[in-house]
Amino acid sequence: MPYQTPYGMHDILPEEQPYWRLLRDAFERLALRYGFGRIDTPVLEHTAVFLKGVGQGTDIVDKEMYYFEDKGGDSLALRPEFTAGVIRAYLQGGMRSSPQPV
Repeated sequence: MPYQTPYGMHDILPEEQPYWRLLRDAFERLALRYGFGRIDTPVLEHTAVFLKGVGQGTDIVDKEMYYFEDKGGDSLALRPEFTAGVIRAYLQGGMRSSPQPV
């Protein structure tokens, strides 16, 4: 077969979805019970978010991050991990002044 998922990745096919939904729902109920809410961040972020948050010279930035310059000249990166984007959203969204945990 010429096309396969990349190493370490796998598809979650339709027949497996109900099991994954149960797992996701259980985690969500647990998080909500302890006062946490869901946050989704874009799959693309400004590269600087990861350079400053994760650190230039780290394996994530040097080996695992894919970035490019858009037509407007901004450097954008595919999200290599969630932490930096979540912190960016937390600060940008003004959640610092919200009751904690958010």
